[in-house]
Amino acid sequence: MNPELQSQKTRALCRLAPVIPVIVIKNAERAAGLAQALVTGGLPVLEITLRSDAALDAIRAMSGVSGGHVGAGTVLTPDDAKRAKDAGATFAVSPGLTDRLIAACEELELPLLPGAATASEVMRAADAGYDMLKFFPAEAIGGAPALRSLAGPLPKISFCPTGGISPANAGDYLSLPNVVCVGGSWIATDADVSAENWGAIQERAHAASRLSRG
Repeated sequence: MNPELQSQKTRALCRLAPVIPVIVIKNAERAAGLAQALVTGGLPVLEITLRSDAALDAIRAMSGVSGGHVGAGTVLTPDDAKRAKDAGATFAVSPGLTDRLIAACEELELPLLPGAATASEVMRAADAGYDMLKFFPAEAIGGAPALRSLAGPLPKISFCPTGGISPANAGDYLSLPNVVCVGGSWIATDADVSAENWGAIQERAHAASRLSRG
């Protein structure tokens, strides 16, 4: 699966809802319940970051939830990509892009959403064939105004900004012509996941699913 086709796949996923929950899960036993709450709330695309020992088991559990599309985040190496694919991830998200990661995702046929923070990084990803990118860390590198400024010289590139996105600023990003969706961690808080407060998570998911896109 070449980068062009990978971007077609990730773009289609990003169009399913205005927000992709970015999740760090510490207990895989809660994964299926969390996924069900998010999907029922209207957010079917889930990014489980590989930042905890429970991440791969969580991906396995969430992959069994009907209507969900589960991917792995913080994919840094070919080994990360392989382990994620073996666990059931249907896409991968990375904060950046390397030649080794490109080759691995092509071989694994795993759609990759690579990250970029500068015009040069966006251009490199585009040269490789990617036109659907993660803009990270969004707020730390200038937020919506910085992303808006990329639309002029790079009109064919679309983004899913993540990093510092909240209900207060999500609309600023979603109104941009080069933004398909945003990634955010506010939907599933650690406190609610630990308490298995699926009702509260489902309500936030529902509210996020109704955010308008420009």
